[in-house]
Amino acid sequence: LPRSMSLVSNSQRPKLSYGYTKMNISRGGYRVFSANSTTACTELAKKITERLGVELGKSVVYQESNSETRVDVKESVRGQDIFIIQTIPRDVNTAIMELLVMAYALKTSCAKNIIGVIPYFPYSKQCKMRKRGSIVCKLLAAMLAKAGLTHIITMDLHQKEIQGFFSFPVDNLRASPFLIQYIQEEIPDYRNAIIVAKSPSAAKRAQSYAERLRLGLAVMHGEANHSESDMADGRQSPPLSRVTTGHTGLELPCKTKNIMMMAKEKPPITVVGDVGGRIAIIIDDIIDDVEDFVAAAEILKERGAYKIYIMATHGLLSADGPRLIEESAIDEVVVTNTVPHEVQKLQCPKIKTVDVSMILAEAIRRIHNGESMAYLFRNIAVDD
Repeated sequence: LPRSMSLVSNSQRPKLSYGYTKMNISRGGYRVFSANSTTACTELAKKITERLGVELGKSVVYQESNSETRVDVKESVRGQDIFIIQTIPRDVNTAIMELLVMAYALKTSCAKNIIGVIPYFPYSKQCKMRKRGSIVCKLLAAMLAKAGLTHIITMDLHQKEIQGFFSFPVDNLRASPFLIQYIQEEIPDYRNAIIVAKSPSAAKRAQSYAERLRLGLAVMHGEANHSESDMADGRQSPPLSRVTTGHTGLELPCKTKNIMMMAKEKPPITVVGDVGGRIAIIIDDIIDDVEDFVAAAEILKERGAYKIYIMATHGLLSADGPRLIEESAIDEVVVTNTVPHEVQKLQCPKIKTVDVSMILAEAIRRIHNGESMAYLFRNIAVDD
């Protein structure tokens, strides 16, 4: 987005009434609330409201002594478009309950539309059937609809097909323009860089970056992550032997009927592409467990890359992630502020943050005014 673009014109400045300068005066019938009252999680909400020129809605979100979530909305929302900003901290389930309870409280308070601004959508990795589990992401979509949400603004869903789980509109924004701008402005000699996909599944996203930056592309494969593999859903496993009587039903043909099924041996990591003497930039959407990234950085270092960057939208950085990054061959990890990670930054100075509040604020303004969202998707590749 152009830096000079003003989200709110001067003619729309709210008029103060009766000397109350701290009222959350509605701008044409919309208000913005935060579904979490912790300092780390309200930071993004404050940045968005500052860009919009409104004050954050007055509400109290807290946990009872028995860990029940309670929400008290402190002002009238009748007939308003309400935007609930919810960033997901480490306690994911509590954050989900805060969002559900707040949405239902606003619904029963006669809000006109309730739009959830959820930059990182939780449980997005559980969007496929695994063994005998469930597609939790679809369950969460149904829960949000039942609670009263009528629209969602999110960013870089783990799989674009997740939008089909919802019975209402989903705007899946992209962080790539901000990360590409960071590469161009903050990485010296980025023209000598090569974009790296640490797995074949990330190749399409990496290719979209490489094309826009006019850089080369390298793909790593081997040591496959079986949680992301369709072969790990349990349907390839042989059934347990058991004694049956009578008709055994249809017997499926199998050439390996009398051969013991052995676990597939993991191939060694291979890099397709020349990274020697280059800056390696690994592209992904989520960085949570960093072991795979650390291992990829070691391989790239062995292949001759002299600097290694990681660019990801959502920096969850769970467990010992910051410490492992600090001790690894990774030179810098760049993530956006869709997820609070201030504590992780204190533990690891290599972690850098890119602010995406501008595009979220513009999305809120356009949705409320009924304007097209196409402007926010300019120069976005299909596979991004």
